[in-house]
Amino acid sequence: MEPKVKDFESALQSLEDIVARLEAGDLPLDRALELFEEGVKLSRYCSSKLDEAERKVEILVKDTDGGMTPAPFGEPPEA
Repeated sequence: MEPKVKDFESALQSLEDIVARLEAGDLPLDRALELFEEGVKLSRYCSSKLDEAERKVEILVKDTDGGMTPAPFGEPPEA
């Protein structure tokens, strides 16, 4: 189940807020565990969004004719 966030940036901000609250160390154990669980969900959501974005990124590389050809992100250009 994905957390209820609208986009990557708001999920990341929520995750940063949770980390700050947990690092403060002044929460009751039950609340800290709830926030930790929410943080794990947000972390997974952000990770999946980054993976999705990486798959969409294309790098333009020169082909043998001097033109530009899209290539999947992370794929080395052909020589």
